[in-house]
Amino acid sequence: MATVLITGANRGLGLEFCRQYAAEGWNVIACSRNPDDAFDLNNLASRHPIIQLEQLDVSEFEQIDALSRKLSDCCIDVLINNAGVYGDKKSGGFGRLDYQAWTNSLLINTQAPIKMAEAFLEQIKRSDKKLIVNISSLMGSIADNTGGGSILYRSSKAALNAAMKSLAIGLKDQSVGVLTFHPGWVKTDMGGPNGLINAEESISGMRALIESFSLDQSGSFVKYDGTPLPW
Repeated sequence: MATVLITGANRGLGLEFCRQYAAEGWNVIACSRNPDDAFDLNNLASRHPIIQLEQLDVSEFEQIDALSRKLSDCCIDVLINNAGVYGDKKSGGFGRLDYQAWTNSLLINTQAPIKMAEAFLEQIKRSDKKLIVNISSLMGSIADNTGGGSILYRSSKAALNAAMKSLAIGLKDQSVGVLTFHPGWVKTDMGGPNGLINAEESISGMRALIESFSLDQSGSFVKYDGTPLPW
């Protein structure tokens, strides 16, 4: 039975990943900062015993290492780096930037996914699928940036894209793939109520691409429907 590990699993895209993979019979390792307080996730896990809840704050790297040790005997087919933050505020644009919030954005959106890949590489290599998936954003595309703004979020996602492109090249000879997604503008707590699609559509599209993934696609940056995106 295949296994997926999902960060930021308590709501939004992460929760929908858990729901769909559990419905397909996958073992789901669902990670969140405060699983005891994650009502929707706990309710889902009560209906699907194959969901394993784990406490993980991805900004605390010692917690990542501790979880890797706990799961040292696992095979992880797909690691989904979903946890992320949007640190920009309307009152904090250029001239009033919150540099601590920027540092935190880079820590969670850029460094943590790489740390997760490092910490769980052996479990991924032992699996059949051997895939690292990252939830990025079209806002991380430099070529697509015609509106400016959102300096914290844009830069952290652009850095994630660059780091994962390098990781894809470095891991290819170990048959480990890397795939980076723009999930679309989704109606979630982060995306807001004006999103163009719902979480079910976004996750269904990404899951289909994960299922059909081949190693020659490693390093790709694509939309949830498979459309290639500019760097």
